[in-house]
Amino acid sequence: MLTKRLLSTTSAGLFQFDPLYRFKCGLEIHTQLKTRYKLFSLSPTSFNSEPNSKISYFDIAIPGTQPKLNPEALLLALKLSTALGCQIQPKSRFDRKHYFYPDQPLGYQITQFYHPLAKHGEFKLTQRYDNLEKDKTINIQQIQIEQDTGKIIYDKHDGLIKIDLNRANVPLIELITDPDFENLAQIKSFLKKYQLLVKHLDICTGDLETGAIRVDVNVSVNGGNRVEIKNLGSTGEIQDAVIYEYTRQISELQQSRVIQQETRGWNGKETVRSRSKEDAVDYRYFPDSELPIINLDSQIGQDIAKTLPEFPDQLMANLVESPYKLELKHARFLVEIPELLKYYQDLFSILTAHKVPAKQINNWFIHEVLGAFNKLDISVDPQILPSSTLAELILKVKNDAITLTVARTVLSTLIAIPGSSIDQIIKENGLAKPQVDSTDMDQAVTELCQDIVDRNPDVVEKIRNGKKNSVNYLLGLAMKETKGKVGSKLFLQKFQALIK
Repeated sequence: MLTKRLLSTTSAGLFQFDPLYRFKCGLEIHTQLKTRYKLFSLSPTSFNSEPNSKISYFDIAIPGTQPKLNPEALLLALKLSTALGCQIQPKSRFDRKHYFYPDQPLGYQITQFYHPLAKHGEFKLTQRYDNLEKDKTINIQQIQIEQDTGKIIYDKHDGLIKIDLNRANVPLIELITDPDFENLAQIKSFLKKYQLLVKHLDICTGDLETGAIRVDVNVSVNGGNRVEIKNLGSTGEIQDAVIYEYTRQISELQQSRVIQQETRGWNGKETVRSRSKEDAVDYRYFPDSELPIINLDSQIGQDIAKTLPEFPDQLMANLVESPYKLELKHARFLVEIPELLKYYQDLFSILTAHKVPAKQINNWFIHEVLGAFNKLDISVDPQILPSSTLAELILKVKNDAITLTVARTVLSTLIAIPGSSIDQIIKENGLAKPQVDSTDMDQAVTELCQDIVDRNPDVVEKIRNGKKNSVNYLLGLAMKETKGKVGSKLFLQKFQALIK
């Protein structure tokens, strides 16, 4: 009954937290780092290879093999720590976390429990950029480096459990927040912003669905014992699991039961008990004797900060102001796709040098260009249509060499047939403006408009009766007759003069 009620509530989007039962939530986020090699071996990090094809002796725990720290993983972890304003620890070290599971051949996981790389950072969520009711700061408890585990594969055909160790020893950052989340909107905004940040810093692909980011959620009610829900793989799963667990704990409290500290999983419908929540003593942590202490200069955070790019919030702030003057939703869209942002900025730079107004540039890029790619069902790819070629097309319209209608036809062709020449497309399709003197042009336009008026008396009557927008039908006919080679403004003037 609880499951059925919860699923109907979440699908309807009507869930609200009960003020009598205080919701408290923290996140533990495991982020796979974009390194060439694994954390403690020279095995390549590859996630789509044949099972057990990217492993070394250390990855599979052959006795006598020893770990050696990958400095690239350390650098990426330091970048994130700096971006989040964490206090980088001058000394950090690795511990062994002991537990026995098929995907962990060592019998322990190398992590940083007691002496993590960084502590005490913060992640600011804002009302303006994160669609929240108010600004909110989420405190970061610590950031630690650790190795990933292998992957357990359940084969439905032969009923066997198989182990793929390609993922074993892949470098991870574990980020632990304080239990500062007050509602689902904050959780969703945090995860979306975190994904964007790690992609922006080129630390991680940022994908939840592929397992590059995996989330554990800690939920408690009214200050009681916390329950950890492990390995949630999408924002939808996280939301549904949090709502279910919160409601389950309330149900337990209403029946005067004590909430047990435990670890639970999510099966798509409900949280299911995995095991009692172990404390540090249960994992028998002790320092890894084969890895040295990491000693860092006290200025390393400041040095790394100088190498970091502008953060997404600052980029969005710049894009909505002069000279770009983008709408916030469009600025956010571009910031989320770095290669597209660079393409837009390159185009903007070329066109502003030719005094094209920002409003026209933005309209071209957001509506014409992205719309053309979408209409052709082609993913937006700057390689297909170089910014210099697009700028050339836009300038032809600005200089009245071609009409907007012709430009749209050329744009679609440039996208559909990469490498095409603008002039060649115009020539081969007979899209060039008629080369006649102004007197002949005016007479030809007048005759065409008069013919269209004579053939559409019902439309003309509507216009005369006050339905001014009906003139667009006549304009469409005129543009079709001339294949868009004559500007619509000229036709509009003629129709207005003929229809009084």
